[in-house]
Amino acid sequence: MDSNFFFLQAEKNETNHCLLDVLQKWSATTKTQAYVIDRPLGDNKYSYAHRGAMVLLIPKRKLTFIDFSGDAESFESFVEDFVEDLGSISDKYRYKDAIGRPRKWKSELVEILRDGAALNVDSIMTASTLEDPAKQRLSELLISLLIGSINDIKRVGVDIPECRLDKVKRKIQLFDGDQTRFVYQRLEKPQIRIQGLSGTGKTELLLHKLKELYVERPDTRIALTCHNKILAADLRRRIPDFFNFMKVEQQIKWDERLWCVHAWGSASNENSGIYRYICSRYGLTFQRWSVTTPFDKACSDALAELKIIPEHHPLFDYVLIDESQDFPESFFELCKAVTRNVVYIAGDIFQSIFDESVAPSIFPDFLLSKCYRTDPKTLMFAHAVGMGLFEREKLRWLEDKEWERCGYIVDKDVATGEYNLKREPLRRFEDIDDRQTPSVEIVPTEGNFSDCAVDSVVEIVSRIARDNPTVTPDDIGIILLDNNRQTYSLADKLQQVIPRATGWNVNKAYESKQKMPGCLFVSNRNNVKGLEFPFVICITEHVGRTYTYRNALYMTLTRSFLQSFVIVSVERNAEVLPSLQEGLSIINRDGLIKVTPPTDQEKDRIRTAIKSSNSNMSFFDFTEKIFNELDVRPAFRSNLLEALKKTVGEDFDYDNVKETADFLYRKMPRGVE
Repeated sequence: MDSNFFFLQAEKNETNHCLLDVLQKWSATTKTQAYVIDRPLGDNKYSYAHRGAMVLLIPKRKLTFIDFSGDAESFESFVEDFVEDLGSISDKYRYKDAIGRPRKWKSELVEILRDGAALNVDSIMTASTLEDPAKQRLSELLISLLIGSINDIKRVGVDIPECRLDKVKRKIQLFDGDQTRFVYQRLEKPQIRIQGLSGTGKTELLLHKLKELYVERPDTRIALTCHNKILAADLRRRIPDFFNFMKVEQQIKWDERLWCVHAWGSASNENSGIYRYICSRYGLTFQRWSVTTPFDKACSDALAELKIIPEHHPLFDYVLIDESQDFPESFFELCKAVTRNVVYIAGDIFQSIFDESVAPSIFPDFLLSKCYRTDPKTLMFAHAVGMGLFEREKLRWLEDKEWERCGYIVDKDVATGEYNLKREPLRRFEDIDDRQTPSVEIVPTEGNFSDCAVDSVVEIVSRIARDNPTVTPDDIGIILLDNNRQTYSLADKLQQVIPRATGWNVNKAYESKQKMPGCLFVSNRNNVKGLEFPFVICITEHVGRTYTYRNALYMTLTRSFLQSFVIVSVERNAEVLPSLQEGLSIINRDGLIKVTPPTDQEKDRIRTAIKSSNSNMSFFDFTEKIFNELDVRPAFRSNLLEALKKTVGEDFDYDNVKETADFLYRKMPRGVE
């Protein structure tokens, strides 16, 4: 049974367990989000004397109060107090001006059912039905307040959005079951792991958990850390804004109650990193990075020193770690050793679709398999084209458990051996009809690719603007995937043509190194991570087979949360284009990836190739080995290496690099004697 659709906070007991069981089954079967609570989540100050009642929350339905106590008077008081408190929460988050006071909406949005033992799913659904879309939207806003999934009311608004872009931009976001459990549920464990694909909301959930822990007690000491200095600085900037938005009344006491720094730190400042702070407070030896002292060794040595200290007092009550895939296990153990309560560890299932391991031995406590940024059909196509699933020779294959951990439902056809891989639908896209406008569109071009690509971009941008009257330049990202000189020439053309055609200025982000408000974003594949646009236009003349290229293509496609366009050359992709178009057609028509799995021999080949590409060998050493095999003369190696970097990038695809190196070497003057 899929717990992702059902969240239970109210106490399950002898009187209500039958109804709760059928509600949970109904929620999983119909794939409908449902929450059962007995008090508002997100604020511990709300409590009620009445026992035996629960509140059923289902998006687009009335708030349904169900009683099992038989005490009508007490239940009536509970309902009145609960609704009054909901009105206070509405006022706190500035919803009241938009949705009104409870007396305005209570009669239409609240259903009271006094005999819980006599109820079944059908009777509850009949009683809680809302036909008016405007009332359904108000219901979702009230639910968001009750579960602590607070939306910016100025952004989402109360009125019904009309165009596709606004339907997604202004969709009321609600935690799913797993997300709600992570934020509010307390597990009695020293380490709690949360894992998911990129875009599943891990960082946002860590901020919600941080807020819950910070307001719990006035003296709680918490550390939030990650490996990257830039990300740590970004998180530190986001926390005050997030606390203000969530109406946290307590002042942030940096480096007293709350630390938000990267993991290592510098010797000159004890608050510059978690490891540095631990070393300073316990008098441990602080080690700087060197070739012989990676972070794993530094943490292991610190842990060994710490164990010698008798009865050391904890430094933190809680530690929250983001991007855990960047860390060695020794860092988690070091954090656990200095933390009184819990270390929360959040990370990606994989950074690259060509990571060797997708299902590590340590199973997470919370597995977030739903990617809320990207339409499921877009994500399916991105995985399929990235891994080469539509091609005869696959580049990547996952075992059944790995597919499931990535959010796929695996259905194998016994007769044909084919796999049908599909994903659950998402609330964010439920109001979008993609039958007329699919989430991914392949745009084939014939003729001079640079000129045709520019024409295609102008046509696509014009179409987006026509179909979405509220679109702005900030809503569209153009990513140039090819790594050659023609790419930058194409960017220059776009910078000239787009302003004339649309009136919008162009920001070449690979030069500016930032997003510029009011400008159309154009960049290469090196500046994709962390970006998000409603619309993404991906330009690539040739769909290459290198791992770096395919992972970049996958990353680019998943930057869009509404629609992705892929502009390609017909001539350069004569072999692969028909299979991509057919695979995409099946995804759009049937909502699944249909693929024949590789043989065991092919799986061995795939694993060997990926293992080689993921080795710690530098690109210089990698190419030196190939140059030796090709008998490249020493005088030509430096120029050949630079030519390879410009042609294929620092890609570790052995066959491709060797073939390209051989071709380039033969073209070099006096390259072959």
